[in-house]
Formats: sequence, structure tokens, C-alpha cells
Amino acid sequence: MQLLFFTLELNRIDDAVLDQAIADPALGHYRPWLEDVRRYRPYQLEDRVEQLFHEKSVTAYSAWNRHFDATIANLRFKIAGKSLAIEPTLNLLQDRSGAKRKAAAAALAHTFKDNAQQFALITNTLAKDKEISDRWRGFADIADERHLSNRVEREVVDALVAAVRAAYPRLSHRYYAIKAKWFGKKRLPHWDRNAPLPQVPMRNVPWREAKDTVLDAYRAFSPKMADIAARFFNERWIDAPVRVGKAPGAFSHPTTPSAHPYVLLNYQGKPRDVMTLAHELGHGVHQVLAAPNGALMAPTPLTLAETASVFGEMLTFRKLLAATQNKKQRKAMLAGKVEDMINTVVRQIAFYSFERAVHTERKTGELTAARIGELWMDVQHESLGPAIELKPGYESFWCYIPHFIHSPFYVYAYAFGDCLVNSLYAVYENAAAGFAERYLAMLAAGGTKGHAELLAPFGLDARDPTFWQKGLGVIERLIEELERLDR
Repeated sequence: MQLLFFTLELNRIDDAVLDQAIADPALGHYRPWLEDVRRYRPYQLEDRVEQLFHEKSVTAYSAWNRHFDATIANLRFKIAGKSLAIEPTLNLLQDRSGAKRKAAAAALAHTFKDNAQQFALITNTLAKDKEISDRWRGFADIADERHLSNRVEREVVDALVAAVRAAYPRLSHRYYAIKAKWFGKKRLPHWDRNAPLPQVPMRNVPWREAKDTVLDAYRAFSPKMADIAARFFNERWIDAPVRVGKAPGAFSHPTTPSAHPYVLLNYQGKPRDVMTLAHELGHGVHQVLAAPNGALMAPTPLTLAETASVFGEMLTFRKLLAATQNKKQRKAMLAGKVEDMINTVVRQIAFYSFERAVHTERKTGELTAARIGELWMDVQHESLGPAIELKPGYESFWCYIPHFIHSPFYVYAYAFGDCLVNSLYAVYENAAAGFAERYLAMLAAGGTKGHAELLAPFGLDARDPTFWQKGLGVIERLIEELERLDR
């Protein structure tokens, strides 16, 4: 409770007094953090109201977040006589068996429909809670609080959203039409959207080969970057084996800047696991380089947090692709990369459009579960295109997306980060000497600079609509490469 009021009190200091204090180098070092805190100044309320908001959060949005998590955790989905939790059920949507994918989709639809009223209540309540907070604080737009925390201007996000939506036909619509053809169909049912390609054997990649592949890809770009990444192996900063009771997924935890990060994986030898290793090592390198900024300024907003990880993944992907001569395996690699990008860019912008529609309509009254489903289907039809057939039951798939509940409007940051890296990579492909040095300096800045200042050395400006076209063009060229393989 006392920490809550530290930044409130800090923002009550007059600008002239703070500017004079910052002139002292000891405090001036923290100028970027102080400037971030001051950005919230116009939206903070008097202390007793802030205290009320804070204390009431336990019985308001925090309680509804807990209710959502408990509800999702307790859901069970019946498939082939078994009762499964949500994670293994969702994983079946990527199973090689079409029958299993269809059964999983049917089980998801059935259980979501049975619980849709409850999820609609949670969604309506949290949307109204946010509207009340935004109104009291004076945020003009429903997503302005998120933009503030991401340190990005509303017009930049609007430009991103407009560029991605305009590119739907060239990206997702085009790719899913190709994928439907591979499956011998004109249209794919929604449960086949992320299906693995038919008849493509996947090679197992030993751990040592994965390590060498990633480090070689990093070294070809920057020896310094490879040397930092190598420390994770040499100094045992990675936990990779799958073990009973180990949490799923992968992440790089920065611990504290005075120590070192840890990378945690569940490595099983699939080509995608190699990409995951490259991704998490990118985070690790970023965290090591940014650490000298200290605990307050080493972290970046999510819009910039994926820069090193996605860039490292792209370097490794290009190295693996160049070494793959088998046409079927090459096609599978390209398809996997395109699907990852579509899920990160197209799907997340569709999620953002859906959230905007729900929160905007909620201002005039509660939405029924059916109405939320209609809004969901509208954005899904628009983003996925005519080659994906949204079968009955899909209208309730909005129910389980946790970002809508825990972090309203968080989703666009994924698309922002991916497109930013793609634009950077497009510059790198045509860059003269010195790109790697500028890139490492950008990572070393941590959270001390905003996107405009970080991108300027590369001749990029996120406020320029062509910036987003560069990033989307990288995805488009991968799809073109897939089309050439089909000829």
C-alpha cells in the first residue's frame, strides 16, 4: 500500500523542482524512469480515491480475474471417453490426426457453449470496471491506458492496425488458400487451421546440433552476440530437459540485473524447439546487454521486449532454411514460420479489433453471449478469409482467451513487436557495415529509450505507414517462396 503512493507523491513535485534535481548526475541517471512515471501524472487522482481504487480492486477486477482462471482450470472436455483439461485439448488442434483435431474442436465448442453465459458475465463486468476507471482518470480512448504503459502513441497503433487489416488478403487469406490446396480442399474447417502438413517427416535435432546451429547463426551476425549467448551454455544458465512436474512452455527470466538471466525450455528435438531456443536466447542476450541500466530501466515495454528474441529466431530460421534441401521439409519449415507470423500479427490484430468492438458496445449496456459471439465471428471472418470455414461452435471460442481478461488491449503489442523486427530485418538484408553494432546498442538501451529514438539509427519511423509495410512485406515474401515451391 505504501509503495502505491511513492509514484503519486513523486508526481506532485513541481516540474521546475524536479528539473533542478535531475541536473545532479546521481539523479539524472534515472531521468528515463522519472519521465515514464510523469507520463501518468495527468491521469492520477487524489490520494483517497487512489486508495479506494486500490483496495476495491481485490473485490473488483482482481476477483473476476481469479474467477476466470478458476473457471478455465476446472473446465473439462470429453474426447474419446477421456476427460481432458483445456491445455491438452487445445494441443490436439495441432495433432497429425484430422479426426482428433475435429473431436477436440467439437469438445471445445460444446463446453464453451455450456459456460458462455458465465464468460459473458465476466467479460461484461470487467469491461464496465475498465470504463469506470478510464472515465474517472480521463482517458479519452478505451485503449489509451494500454498505449501509455506500452509507451506508444495512439496514432502509431492505429497505423499498425490499419496496415495489417489492409494486408489480410495478401497474408492470411492467401496462405490459407494455399494450405487448403495442400489438404486437397477448397476450404479448411477451423480445426485444421494449425494442422501440421500432411506426409512431411520431421527430423529430430540433437541438443548439441541445436546449440551449434543457434550459436553459428548468431555468430554470423555478430561475434559479440554469439559470445553472450554461449555463456548460457557454458555457465549452465539453461534448463532444457523435459521432466515430470516441470512447467510447460519456455521463457527467459531476467532475475535481477546484478545477477544473470536463466533460460528455461522443454527441449524435445523438434525443429520448432530449435527456433524456441533461438528465441529465448535472444531474450537472454537482450537482458544481459540491458542489465547495466539497473532494475528500474533495464526492462522494456512489451512493444519492444520481443525485439531480440524474434530477430534471433529469424537469423536461426534463415540458417536452417538455407541448409534444408529436401523440398517437403523446406515447405514445412516455411509454412511453420508463416503460420507463426500470422498467429502473431494477423490473429492478434483481429483480437484487438474484437476487444475494441466489445468495449465500445459495452458502453451502451451489457452484451449477451450471443452478441459477443457475433462480434467474434465478424473479426474472424475478416482476418482468416474465405479459405477457412468457421463451423458451428466456433462462435464461442472467444471464451478462453486470457489476454482479454487479464490485460485488455495487450494483444496488439505482439503484432507491433513482430512487425518491428521484420522491418529491422528488411533493413539488415540490405544494410551496409555497422548494422550489428547499431542493433546491439539498441538492445543495450533497455527501457531508457522509446521506439522512435531506438529506430532512428536504422532510418525507421513507426509513425510512417511504410514502416509497417516493410514488416508485412517480409511475411509476404515467405508466402511467395511457398508458392514457388508448389509450381
